[in-house]
Amino acid sequence: MAPKAIFLLLVLLSFMFCSSQVITDDHQFKFFNAMKASLSGKALSDWDMRGNSYCNFTGVTCNDKGYVERINLSDWSLSGYFPADVCSYLPALRVLDISRNNLQGNFLNNVVNCSLLEEFNISSVSLRETLPDFFRMTSLRVLDLSYNYFRGDFPMSITNLTNLEELYFNEVDEMNLWQLPENISRLKKLKVMVLTTCRLYGPIPRSIGNMTSLVDLELSGNFLSGQIPKELGLLKNLEQLELYYNQHLSGTIPEELGNLTKLGDLDMSVNMLTGSIPDSICRLPNLRVLQLYNNSLTGEIPGVIADSTKLTLLSLYGNFLSGELPQNMGKTSPLIVLDLSENNFSGPLPAEICQGGKLLYLLVLANKFYGKLPESYANCKSLIRFRVSNNHLEGSIPEGILGLPHSSIIDLGDNDFTGPFPSSIENARNLSELFLQNNKLSGFLPSEISRAINLVKLDLSNNLLSGSIPSEIGNLRNLNLLMLQGNKFGSSIPTSLSLLKSLNVLDLSNNRLTGKIPENLSDLLPNSINFSNNQLSGPIPLSLIKGGLAESFSGNPGLCVPVHVQNFPICPQIYNQKKVNSMWAIIVAAIVITIGSLLFLKRRLSKQRAVIEHDETLSSSFFSYDMKSFHRICFDQHEILGAMVEKNIVGHGGSGTVYRIELKSGDVAVKKLWSKTAKDSFSEDQMVFNKGMKTEVETLGSIRHKNIVKLYSYFSSFDCNLLVYEFMPNGNLWDALHKGWLFLDWPTRHQIALGVAHGLAYLHHDLMPPIIHRDIKSTNILLDANYQPKVADFGIAKVLQARGKDSTSTVIAGTYGYLAPEYAYSNKATTKCDVYSYGVVLMELITGKKPVESDFGENKNIVYWVSTKLDTKEGVMEALDKSLSTSFKDEMIQVLRTAMRCTCKNPSQRPTMNEVVQLLIDADPCRLGSCKLLSTNKTKDASNVTKIKNQPDV
Repeated sequence: MAPKAIFLLLVLLSFMFCSSQVITDDHQFKFFNAMKASLSGKALSDWDMRGNSYCNFTGVTCNDKGYVERINLSDWSLSGYFPADVCSYLPALRVLDISRNNLQGNFLNNVVNCSLLEEFNISSVSLRETLPDFFRMTSLRVLDLSYNYFRGDFPMSITNLTNLEELYFNEVDEMNLWQLPENISRLKKLKVMVLTTCRLYGPIPRSIGNMTSLVDLELSGNFLSGQIPKELGLLKNLEQLELYYNQHLSGTIPEELGNLTKLGDLDMSVNMLTGSIPDSICRLPNLRVLQLYNNSLTGEIPGVIADSTKLTLLSLYGNFLSGELPQNMGKTSPLIVLDLSENNFSGPLPAEICQGGKLLYLLVLANKFYGKLPESYANCKSLIRFRVSNNHLEGSIPEGILGLPHSSIIDLGDNDFTGPFPSSIENARNLSELFLQNNKLSGFLPSEISRAINLVKLDLSNNLLSGSIPSEIGNLRNLNLLMLQGNKFGSSIPTSLSLLKSLNVLDLSNNRLTGKIPENLSDLLPNSINFSNNQLSGPIPLSLIKGGLAESFSGNPGLCVPVHVQNFPICPQIYNQKKVNSMWAIIVAAIVITIGSLLFLKRRLSKQRAVIEHDETLSSSFFSYDMKSFHRICFDQHEILGAMVEKNIVGHGGSGTVYRIELKSGDVAVKKLWSKTAKDSFSEDQMVFNKGMKTEVETLGSIRHKNIVKLYSYFSSFDCNLLVYEFMPNGNLWDALHKGWLFLDWPTRHQIALGVAHGLAYLHHDLMPPIIHRDIKSTNILLDANYQPKVADFGIAKVLQARGKDSTSTVIAGTYGYLAPEYAYSNKATTKCDVYSYGVVLMELITGKKPVESDFGENKNIVYWVSTKLDTKEGVMEALDKSLSTSFKDEMIQVLRTAMRCTCKNPSQRPTMNEVVQLLIDADPCRLGSCKLLSTNKTKDASNVTKIKNQPDV
């Protein structure tokens, strides 16, 4: 009987196993069926749900028994609800990676019951909930919760996951503040601990020194305080240590960090560290990156650092370091970045700094270096940024310096350089910014400067340059800033300056310029213009005075005006007679042209058929546009193109010409971004541009927000690219504030500020990935009929450059006066750069002043000027716009504090745009009903605006 019983038992077990297998298969199939039903995304289209072949699905891996062990849906652009109870359906699941999607649901509360799960990655899935306890997930080796919107407390139960090897918790900045517990050291197997920008505060636990498996320790962007524990020197396997942007870490750098012989990357920047840089750190054999910028370090750089054979990046700017640099620095190390700016270094610059042939950034501005610029620097062919301004350097500029082939920024300003302007500028094909102000350069400005075709900013002010301003300078079509004041330039103002359609700042003051102001300069109307203190004569173009620029012509006794303007004489009759003669000449010319046109038309009609055939061919070519619409539209490309005539031009900007076009369905604004003549060949650069522009514009077209200007469509062809926007009838904020066309009271200004903040918060925080505007300024803030603001021109700057095979980035996004100071050190745009620019706009709204005015002082801006007014109550009141009612002074001061926070020099101290929105809501002047009168007077205000606009400007 025993054998028969055993046989029956085996049959029973086999039956139970088969039944279990069938049930499991059914459960697993149900999970994938539920997932496909609740999630949307093209990547799921190849999942065939008609059979049970889920082991063959893309992103799914099964074991040899048919159980699902791994699901990887990372970056599949999925959206919707992820099914709950994943592990009850998939009991053998070991790896779940659903990162970089847009998911919803409460699945997280169920996933934490997956006790067998070894890897769990939900980074960048836009979750907005409280984190549950993780104590059941005892098998976890990898946990990534980064880039989400979690709220509440950090789950300390993670410290019980003793099998954990990698922990990532980055950019989770809506949590409650939390501290690293002492028992974090229980995670003995942890190799990677990345807890950046996640609301950590308090001291770094000394017990971390017991986590000797750590290879990567990153705690940056938090609120850690106290001293850096010397016990970190026990982490014998550590290769990367990141403690930057904590702001409150203090004390000295522990000598014990010199025991970390495997350390390759050390960054403790933007803290309150004091004392000297330990020799032991500079001797580390594998050190590649050392960043200690923005601390309070003193003493000299240890000379032993020059003997490093692996150092690629050394950034120490913003400290109090002193002494001379090791003269052999760079001789044996493959340096890529050297930034020693804003210290007290002195002595000569090391001659062999570029010996490794890889140096891209050489930044030593704002020190006390003296002596000559080494001739060897002319051979630093790899340099992209070269900045030695604000030192005591002297002698002539080595001939090849300005012609470095890859340099985008060369800054030699505020030194004692003498001699002629180097003619090697003709080789500077990638140069976008050249600063030579406040030196003693003499002689002529060579016409070869016109070959530096990518120049955006040129500052040669306060030198001894003489002769005429070369007319060829008009070939620098990308120029945004031209400052030639304080020299000895003579002769007349070249008319070719009118070709600089992107010019934003033009200063020719304090020279010896003679003759008339060219009439065609009125086409430019830059934000800042200054021709004062020259020897100019004749009439000032009326349009320049209309622009509110009358003060820019003082100190020229020979200048006059055709109509009465304070402090300027009326032009004598001779100029008025000339004007009459000019009008007669125009009339005669018009008659001649009319007669000629009639004769030509007669001849043309005789060849009508040939012309029609030709026109059809031309039309076919001209209208061969690739069109993409983002909203329902009631116009076509023929209607748009037919109205793009000169009379409809309403402005010129750095990225193109803007037309106002009246259509049957309403007005639109059309920006023409690109223009190539028919004789130009179709180049690789053009292909890159078109591809980049289409990708970028499609992103912009998908944006829907009431404070973002609506992009209706774009047209793209070989020789032209057009963007069609909604038209804003009240123009831009710059004109409203600074040209006197309309008066904005404080409630309206606050409404504008809040609307712009909402728009930027949407770009920064509600989109994944975020969009950085790059050029926030008052001219890019448009006003609709109700003075609601719309942010315009974002994201376009970065696709306006065609990149060749041998070029570096030369398009500088941003505008003088609005740029964040960190642009001096990095070409990386961040959301905090937008916050800074927004802070400048806030200051414009509060003070009524422009970002750059001569009253602020030489090379000073509105941020500096406002900061000088905050020491006393009287000073603060002086900063407020005098035209505004004092009944809102408390709210205005509250917003002024926000503006100061936005313009902090340290990016980490600036608020996010979400925080700015809340700060402005708290400062709402209408929150107590004090603006009720405003709504009843809107019709009256609108009529006043119209009246002001229609008044003749003088």
